[in-house]
Amino acid sequence: MPQLSPELERRLTAAVDRMPAFPKSVQTILAMTRDSNCLPKQLVGVIEKDPVMTLRILRVINSAYYALPNKIGSVGQAVVYLGLNTIKNLALACAAAGALPRFHTDFFDSQQYLLHSLAVASLARLLCEKHTRSEADPGDCYVAGLLHDFGKVVFAHTMAAEFTLALGIAAQEGKPLYLAEQEVIGADHAFVGALLAKKWQFGEALVACIRDHHAADVAPQAMLDCLRMADAICRKQSIGAAGNPWREEEMAELPTRFGSDLDAVVAGFGDLNKHLAEAQTFAQIGIGERG
Repeated sequence: MPQLSPELERRLTAAVDRMPAFPKSVQTILAMTRDSNCLPKQLVGVIEKDPVMTLRILRVINSAYYALPNKIGSVGQAVVYLGLNTIKNLALACAAAGALPRFHTDFFDSQQYLLHSLAVASLARLLCEKHTRSEADPGDCYVAGLLHDFGKVVFAHTMAAEFTLALGIAAQEGKPLYLAEQEVIGADHAFVGALLAKKWQFGEALVACIRDHHAADVAPQAMLDCLRMADAICRKQSIGAAGNPWREEEMAELPTRFGSDLDAVVAGFGDLNKHLAEAQTFAQIGIGERG
């Protein structure tokens, strides 16, 4: 934990408090999909009470990605076609898209940020399914991937000028963004993202994972390792962008449980584009709703 002055602690607390609450409907969906006895009609009942989520889900399922022969007009039909897990992930993506700011600079684009987060989420889940299934839950890894950079959203909403300066330093000097943020703001997005996740009442394991995703000296943990490797792959392959360009020296800091050859890890996925297709589709959720 960084040493915070009373003034900085007050500013960061105020920044997190200004963020909107995590949607209760999505919290309910997360809880329901953890219950193996959850019935689709119960999930439908929750989603239908949220008109924005309903609209977004129907927009996605009727997109070219799913190529359904007939238009889907109800959440009930969408649940049948997509399944509970995909509906859960789509609800999470809706929540993330809904919190994005009207914030664009030469070094940060909200749409690219969302694509990066969704891609990290997909690959973190995939890494867990392939390598750490006995140690972590793939669904939890997906949530960690989606929310790991949310501290940047807090900065973009509440400290835009300082965040823009930090983004510029990272891009122009090749410095890790979290170090540039510490230099300019006094705390980084990982720390602030963990504060927000705690406020949103996510579990301690997820809060710690968000807080530590740039801490190379933290002891290996399955969910954290999946998140860090997925983030590295997406940044190295320029899948989306979140203001933190890849640096080759990061190779030495990556988790070792997946092997030492990043290209071999990627090759182990098979068709990477196939695994990222869902993320690319979900990233279209908020288009036209943000400035």
